[in-house]
Amino acid sequence: MNLRRTKGIAAAAAKTGFSLATAYRLEKDGELPSRKRKPRSSRRADPLEGVWESDVLPMLNAAPSLRAVTIFEELLRRHPEMGASVRRTLERRIRDWRAHHGPEREVIFRQEHPPGRMGQSDFTEMSDLGVTIAGERLDHRLYHFRLPFSGFESAHVILGGESFVALAEGLQNALWALGGAPEQHRTDSLSAAFRNLDTDARQDLTRRYEDLCAHYGMKPTRNNTGVSHENGSIESAHGHLKRALQDALLLRGSRDFDTLADWRRFVDELVGRRNARIGKRIDLERASLNPLPPRKTADYEETCATVTSTSTFVLRKILYTVPSRLIGHKLLIRLYDDRLEVFQGSSWLFNLARGQTPSNGKYGYVVDYRHIIHSLRRKPMALLNLVYRSQLFPRRAFARAFDVLLESKGEKIACQTIVGILALAHERACEAELACILNKELNAGKLPELRGLTAQFVSRTTATPAVVVTLPALAVYEEIATIRGEAA
Repeated sequence: MNLRRTKGIAAAAAKTGFSLATAYRLEKDGELPSRKRKPRSSRRADPLEGVWESDVLPMLNAAPSLRAVTIFEELLRRHPEMGASVRRTLERRIRDWRAHHGPEREVIFRQEHPPGRMGQSDFTEMSDLGVTIAGERLDHRLYHFRLPFSGFESAHVILGGESFVALAEGLQNALWALGGAPEQHRTDSLSAAFRNLDTDARQDLTRRYEDLCAHYGMKPTRNNTGVSHENGSIESAHGHLKRALQDALLLRGSRDFDTLADWRRFVDELVGRRNARIGKRIDLERASLNPLPPRKTADYEETCATVTSTSTFVLRKILYTVPSRLIGHKLLIRLYDDRLEVFQGSSWLFNLARGQTPSNGKYGYVVDYRHIIHSLRRKPMALLNLVYRSQLFPRRAFARAFDVLLESKGEKIACQTIVGILALAHERACEAELACILNKELNAGKLPELRGLTAQFVSRTTATPAVVVTLPALAVYEEIATIRGEAA
């Protein structure tokens, strides 16, 4: 029609690509085909015609947040003849009604993060990855730190729950790997760390967290309880990191690792590669960070425990064995996320693996048979009803041997034999080799014999050879000195 202003009908039709007959028809009609289309009429009767105003609208007006599926189930209860085919129609109708008459909804405001201003920390559950350590399933979490501007991230495997110790260790590792500290540090409400703490303990934990942030010149901030999107820059990053770990495990072909250190190294390498891809942006933000203090601050908790006559102490519902020479002594314990450092006064003694409280709420046990084997050897029948008997065996093969001996030889012989085997493993440092031999004998249907096992691991020390050293006469040295003097 624009071409008809300056050209004839034939020329306008040719330039537009219409036939001449179509051009004459449009010229005569003068109205576009799209405007002549009649609105589509409904092909069936409205299935909600009898219930929308009488049943649905009163429920929506009384409770606007009521779910559509709940309303649908209530309609079926009131009107069984309706059938399930109206569900999608009802959901669309309710959605349209809420767009016009529903309540106002919460608005999420996108934020800008200047470089060096904020760092965010959070914990995420990792058990769904199915990682195992030496065949045993590893239930653990991941501490995750991230800078929203550059995307720098750091991750640390946490064995226990969300605690200040785990936060302090992971945060300090991240800051020292980054080489600086942001102005603010944001976490969630830390409700998991405060769980089961009394008022004094809560205040102490709050003070320690504030002191930790002050040590690095950071201002501590928290998002509101239950409002996870306020920490969204790291909440969404959880999913990306976990998917990257999932893919890396699939490429590896196995989810089993020999030690916990191997799994931690695997996570560190993956996070390092992710950071390397955005190295330029990290360097840009690093220039805006505050400098680090001269040294780290404490990332552990200190407590005291007294060793009882059972050569054990109990700490946070976990029973730990220690060498019997410490019975009656008061020990200083430094609690880390994965270990305990034991001190006598200011002298370090040894480290213990930190135990985890069982989900059933009962006591847990961290037992080292080497601490008590000398006493157990004098009283082998004490093994029979020992409260931590199952935790005493260092490997599954020893437990299997005890069960077989108990069934075939009786209580006394079983206790004497297995205690002797444990003593042999300790004295000859052959725990792994001994476990392999036990498994072979048990698989072959043989009973382990202490005398035969002892003969296999008999000490291979030999007599010290006599070495005779003949000293030369002193005149030889004078002759050597004379010869050197003449040569000079």
